[in-house]
Amino acid sequence: MEFRHLGRSGLMVSEISYGNWLTHGSQVEEEAAIACVHAALDEGITSFDTADVYAGTKAEEVLGKALKGVRRESIEIFTKVYWPTGPGPNDRGLSRKHIFESIHGSLRRLGTDYVDLYQAHRFDYETPLEETLRAFDDLVRQGKVLYVGVSEWTADQIAQALKIADEMGFDRIVSNQPQYSMLWRVIEGEVVPFCEKEGIGQVVFSPIAQGVLTGKYLPGRPPPPASRATDPNGSGFVSRFLRDDVLTRVQELKPIASDLGLTMAQLAVAWVLQNPNVSSAIVGASRPEQIRDNAKASGVRLDAEVMRKIDEVLGPVVERDPAKTKAMSPPSRPK
Repeated sequence: MEFRHLGRSGLMVSEISYGNWLTHGSQVEEEAAIACVHAALDEGITSFDTADVYAGTKAEEVLGKALKGVRRESIEIFTKVYWPTGPGPNDRGLSRKHIFESIHGSLRRLGTDYVDLYQAHRFDYETPLEETLRAFDDLVRQGKVLYVGVSEWTADQIAQALKIADEMGFDRIVSNQPQYSMLWRVIEGEVVPFCEKEGIGQVVFSPIAQGVLTGKYLPGRPPPPASRATDPNGSGFVSRFLRDDVLTRVQELKPIASDLGLTMAQLAVAWVLQNPNVSSAIVGASRPEQIRDNAKASGVRLDAEVMRKIDEVLGPVVERDPAKTKAMSPPSRPK
């Protein structure tokens, strides 16, 4: 496993992070989830990503159990705040009240005194940004959070936050967590250039496009049973890729992967890691062998000709529109 700096910070993270969005506490049994975490540790993965909202807070509990007994200094734990975790009007968003209550709940569930990276899971249009950033900065000063990041923020939103942080002397954002893959490249237009200039690293999710880039979804055929496409919690993300034109072109990547001695999944993960602004790629797993397979993408170098071939194959079906990123930042209190 190779390691990279998280943006311009001094924190080193594993090139591949283990994430438990749809698995822990929902898709797979706890014993299997813990086995996946242990497989990740065996492969040298030290960075683990979760969120308070995943599986209704259960994902953090399972991750906490799985990491119990592991030397805390040897791992990096990332979690997030924003989405509703209760029925009340203050059980959501990025208000000072919700941030403080959310971090205390996360620390309790994770069984730790601090998290390495605390991320604003979306932009909150209803809370003053100064309030959010002051709350995060206070948590840093209290030692409950070491670094602050965001998830699916636009370049303009990140710029606003950096300006306020610089003016008020707050800790700066060091990372952004966007969706990024061979098929979904919307961050390349505005987010990546701005973040490179400001020293902010990308911790990308869905590098395999919710399993589409493994090649298991075939054009003209229904999705395999028990796949991400049949899970009501995850099907919204994957459905945009389940078109025959996309699936046909994904199948054309097989000989490229084969010539390199890689699986389709390894090729997909290695591809996002070629972007120097990517600090880490998040992968999930419902079985230990999946994480072992994906971990082998660390350190893989794809030359310019391979990258050109991939672009040639996928070009017509790649999503590059930056407006798509803006569409993923909804109001904090959806009706």
